[in-house]
Amino acid sequence: MSKPEFVYVTYIETSAEKLWQALTDGDFTERYWFGYRVASDWKPGSPYHFARQGADSVEGHVLELDPPKRLVYSWNPCSPEAKRERVSRVTFDLEPRGKIVKLTVTHDNLEEGGKTLRDISGGWPMVLASLKSLLETGHALMLDPPTAAAREKADA
Repeated sequence: MSKPEFVYVTYIETSAEKLWQALTDGDFTERYWFGYRVASDWKPGSPYHFARQGADSVEGHVLELDPPKRLVYSWNPCSPEAKRERVSRVTFDLEPRGKIVKLTVTHDNLEEGGKTLRDISGGWPMVLASLKSLLETGHALMLDPPTAAAREKADA
């Protein structure tokens, strides 16, 4: 049986090198990922960690690395509910197209109806829109992603 996957494609007016830096540099991610800072040495097999003070974090390992074309890492949210799910995988494919880069983000190996699938279905579009805005205008989006309490209230 196939596992659900989430695929998002966007085009960003930037270079592949600048986009790569934005995906792997903690100073960059903190600006467009709503305060989450990534940390890793970005070598195959190395751990990485996304963290924001007062929020659940995400951790995993670098599975594949081909700068500035492809980045693949495992995705293991540290929230108690998501911890019960299998570890999923995120793939970033960067394809330069003149003055723009086609970015395809594929998040797969998700559990049908799971917390991770619910969270990333709204989360990735916000994060990637903020990334695009930052790289093209110099300003990230000023949205606050919904908190777990707000999502639970909306689901009730």
